[in-house]
Amino acid sequence: MEKIIAKQLLDIKAVFLRPEEPFTWASGIKSPIYCDNRLILTAPAARTIVEQAIADTVKAKFPQVEVLMGTSTAGIAHAAIAASILGLPMGYVRGEAKTHGRNNKIEGRLEPGQKVVVIEDLISTGGSAIEVVNALREAGAEVLGIVSIFTYGMQKGLDRLAEAKVVNYSLSNLDALVEVAAQEGYIAPEWKERIIKFRNNPSDESWIASK
Repeated sequence: MEKIIAKQLLDIKAVFLRPEEPFTWASGIKSPIYCDNRLILTAPAARTIVEQAIADTVKAKFPQVEVLMGTSTAGIAHAAIAASILGLPMGYVRGEAKTHGRNNKIEGRLEPGQKVVVIEDLISTGGSAIEVVNALREAGAEVLGIVSIFTYGMQKGLDRLAEAKVVNYSLSNLDALVEVAAQEGYIAPEWKERIIKFRNNPSDESWIASK
């Protein structure tokens, strides 16, 4: 599944690999990869594969789930579609509570004690997903874990998830992606190790100098 999803992301250009002309992240870090999983929603064939994979993963890994909760904003649509496939209730967690009306941070009905799975599009350092988990726990939910579409597999993200005592299952990951990208001609084979080198130490730009 990891390689099937990786190929879908590459084919619809939801993931860009540009090692010879790096992207600059908001943090200032130079990166050979840029991921925009929102583009899945505008590619019906890929969307069908991805959303069914999300639903299948939720069902297999968290069979006791009662509610899906999407992360705002990228996880909302994916949570809604997967919830429809599974016949489950769905809601989402805002980045910030509303400043009007009921001042909600969590949208959708959530009862204390309900078993929740969080749907996230991308795991990098894990910060935003953990904020969602914490908000749900504060509201009394039992968070079973996270299902995400893609993860870089960065150590900081792995450490943060472990510290928060939350498990994440990603449909695909950077290792599978670079393997497929090299096989399909999206990148030169020699770039595989350099991209993984970036992932293992994002602040070290020697992968750029080594080209």
